Amino acid sequence: MTSFRVRPARTADVRGIQQILEPFVQRRILLGKDIVVLYESVQQFLVAEDDKGRLIGCGALHVIWEDLGEIRTLIVVDEWLQHGVGRAIVEGLEENARELGVTRLFCLTFEVDFFTRRGFSPIGEQVVDPDVYSQLIRSPDEGVAEFLDLAHVKPNTLGNTRMLKQLVPSG
Repeated sequence: MTSFRVRPARTADVRGIQQILEPFVQRRILLGKDIVVLYESVQQFLVAEDDKGRLIGCGALHVIWEDLGEIRTLIVVDEWLQHGVGRAIVEGLEENARELGVTRLFCLTFEVDFFTRRGFSPIGEQVVDPDVYSQLIRSPDEGVAEFLDLAHVKPNTLGNTRMLKQLVPSG
């Protein structure tokens, strides 16, 4: 394997992100995203590229609430699995979260062991207080609905585990 680097995504990366996302959508591991949604959220993404500039992974940080963010669309292409790419992306997203003032990170995943090794734990039902819940319920974002475990997203999330991590300040 050659080396890789993780960097913020640019608009020129969006079609590549969609290309590496598509096989995971076909396997029903991740939900598909329209290309316009990827462009609208490009600033949330970090990408990993090999030393030839090919995209080999990506992940996004989506802020849900003042102290809460979600890691979403975390992908590493098959031939780069087990080479530290996913870990490097998650570490970069965690640092971005800290810079934004986010202290808790949520993810919805089939990769429970991977996220457990990163300090995430499965969560139950009540993860926000009722006042915050009443605000979050108004969000049109599917990730928020997944976080709240709302009934209308259940068909899309079967088999996934809802996990949460308390971030420790860096330094």
